[in-house]
Amino acid sequence: MKLAIVGGGPAGLYLSILLKRQDPSHDIAVYERNPEGSTYGWGVTYWAGLLDKLRAGDPESAAAVAEASVTWNDGVAIVRDERTVHRGDAGFGIGRRRMLALLTDRAEELGVRVDFEHDVTGPDAPELAGADLVVAADGVNSVLREAHADHFGSEVTAGRNQYIWLGTTKVFDSFSFAFKETEHGWIWCYAYGFSGERSTCVVECSPETWTGLGLDTSGETDSLRLLEKLFHDLLDGHELIGRERSDDAAQWLTFRTLTNRVWHRGNVVLLGDSAHTTHYSIGAGTTLALEDALALADALRPPEATRTPAGLDAALTTYGKRRRAELVSAQSAARYSAQWYENLPRYMRLEPARMFALLGQRHSPLLPHIPPQLYYRIDRAAEQLEPLRRLKRWLGPRVARAVHGRR
Repeated sequence: MKLAIVGGGPAGLYLSILLKRQDPSHDIAVYERNPEGSTYGWGVTYWAGLLDKLRAGDPESAAAVAEASVTWNDGVAIVRDERTVHRGDAGFGIGRRRMLALLTDRAEELGVRVDFEHDVTGPDAPELAGADLVVAADGVNSVLREAHADHFGSEVTAGRNQYIWLGTTKVFDSFSFAFKETEHGWIWCYAYGFSGERSTCVVECSPETWTGLGLDTSGETDSLRLLEKLFHDLLDGHELIGRERSDDAAQWLTFRTLTNRVWHRGNVVLLGDSAHTTHYSIGAGTTLALEDALALADALRPPEATRTPAGLDAALTTYGKRRRAELVSAQSAARYSAQWYENLPRYMRLEPARMFALLGQRHSPLLPHIPPQLYYRIDRAAEQLEPLRRLKRWLGPRVARAVHGRR
């Protein structure tokens, strides 16, 4: 097959690796509009289950990613200047730039052509002529998807809160949170390490707090200094960094949740953020994109999937149906997680340890409908009583379906 992959993010690069391993005769080109080594964001997170899947897909790149990652086990929260710790499963962080470099090297080693600073402007671009398969891995603003948005059934829902993606020289050895109350409302930060030198900090607040603190009109330097002051105990005197490139300032954004009714049109198929986005607060975006690549490669594995247009259409249909079904749980968790933060004051009356415990329960469809103190007591009791635990598991999906059905 001749394949054109538009977008050199983790999903597009990893798909090229998988398909080249499946059939070295594939002619695969990856087109990335940005210069090599240029990327948004700082670090990405993932959990051990992803590494197992990556090892099955390509042991060499999995080993390189694992070696370049840092790990943590605990969650730490600072609430009203009180520090509390929650023991949890091992998590991993890796710099986005480092991950892309490792995947690029592996793809090129296998014979994939990776062209940087190569912008594909639409479905009629000359780079796509003659391709048996075109993969739209060009992100949430995908030009290939937007050219036929009605066909894909694209829907975008904007979140309420404002957030900004920053870096810091403070190296965190746990996934850390800080919640600060100001005269204009609450503002909070998620922070995690991704190397021995840097960490990611995501700051979020309501629009009322954002405007009240003047963050809507402040320049980047003034905004960072204010945030450093607010989160001084979390940062231990370290600085916040907007963007590594001096000509590009960090931006306050509202998160956009993207869904698509179908994932392919003819020989064009969606992958990663061009197909779906999930709120950053569940830390699953890169994982889900890489799982897309694994699923698409698997759908294209049988010989009949690549021999005829009908075979390719059947394979792409199978891929889309499978991934949309697999994403239901993650999308539900992301939706409830985003809503938890949008309703943060509801939980801040709790003592810090209880508030942090409910932070860990923010994916629950029951939590928005039960007073927080009562939910906490039920949750603690459910740890001891199996019938109550079964009742929670039974009620959760039914509440979620009832709420979703009213929308």
